Amino acid sequence: MKDNTKILGALVLGAAAGAVLGLLFAPDKGSKLRQKIKEDAEGLIDDLAEKINEGKAALEEMKEKAMSKADDLRSKVEDEVDNYSSKGKKTASTNSNHSM
Repeated sequence: MKDNTKILGALVLGAAAGAVLGLLFAPDKGSKLRQKIKEDAEGLIDDLAEKINEGKAALEEMKEKAMSKADDLRSKVEDEVDNYSSKGKKTASTNSNHSM
C-alpha cells in the first residue's frame, strides 16, 4: 500500500512540475500565464482530492471486510468453545453416573 501511495504522489508531483514548466516556457503574456497556472493547479488539486477520496473509500471497504472477517472468526471461536464446554459437561456427567 505504501508503494502505491509513493507512486501516486510522484505522479501528481511530476504532473504539476511538468505543467508549470510547460507554462513557463510557453510564449504567453504574464497575466495569461498566471491564469493558466492557476487553472492547472486547480485541476491538479481537484484530481488529487478525487484520488484521496477514492483511497479513503478503498480503505473503508478494507476496514469493513476486516471487521466482518474478525466477527466471523470470533463467532467460530465462540462456537468451538461452546462445543468443547458441552462435551466436557457430557463427559463429566457420564463419569459421575458410572461411579455410582
